[in-house]
Amino acid sequence: MDAPPPQEDCRPFVAIARLMAEAGVHVPQILAQDLERGFLLLSDLGTTTYLEALNGDSADALFGDALDALIRWQLASRPGILPLYDEPLLRRELDLFPTWYLQRHLGVELDAAQRSELETVFRLLVSSALAQPRVFVHRDYMPRNLMLSDPNPGVLDFQDAVLGPISYDVVSLFRDAFISWEEARVLDWTIRYWEKARAAHLPVRQDFAEFYREFEWMGLQRHLKVLGIFARIRYRDGKADYLEDTPRFVGYARACCVRYAALTPLLGLFDRFERRAATVGYNF
Repeated sequence: MDAPPPQEDCRPFVAIARLMAEAGVHVPQILAQDLERGFLLLSDLGTTTYLEALNGDSADALFGDALDALIRWQLASRPGILPLYDEPLLRRELDLFPTWYLQRHLGVELDAAQRSELETVFRLLVSSALAQPRVFVHRDYMPRNLMLSDPNPGVLDFQDAVLGPISYDVVSLFRDAFISWEEARVLDWTIRYWEKARAAHLPVRQDFAEFYREFEWMGLQRHLKVLGIFARIRYRDGKADYLEDTPRFVGYARACCVRYAALTPLLGLFDRFERRAATVGYNF
């Protein structure tokens, strides 16, 4: 790893790699390090990502391994070690959506009523996230960051880990930026996680319906954040490819809003913005 200071700081990667390894999660072993100059020598976890390996036949087994690793990580949770996934951070992430996706990408200027509608939804999503039990959160636990390996999976890109909502990594795994699954399979896998978590005495809700609502609302917070991030990557960093996957996240967000009356204001905003989005070549 070549992460030159001051642009990058290897220390969080080193610290979290140790935490994850102690929890029994397969992460790169740090063979040598020069933190002052930003160099790490790491063991190799292979060349095949989950994203490349996943298909209709392999998904159950691969996701089963990923959930087992996630539960080991969550069981290692304790306060005072990782930064909190607190309200200011949740808010900064949500603000990426109106700033970069709506205003910069779609050219939408929200009026006062629309800002109020969006703020109503933001408050609900933040309150739901903060009400959840807190565990260690990888924060990008998705197929592209999981490697097909022995033991399986190998886990990468964990340097931004926090202490936060227990549903966050689960929804990141199943509502991915680059691959989508039928709703029935997502529901089944989420039930499997919930059952494994209860058996491991993790603090998930006793009522699955309550946990699934938190899962979906946590996912919506992430979907809106990612829409903003993908637009920012395009317009600030000059990388256009990520915008090709924004329709997937709009689809996730719309499906969630349809299922919960409290989220109807956001669905209405999407209905208005989609017509404008069609003029820039996106079909949601």
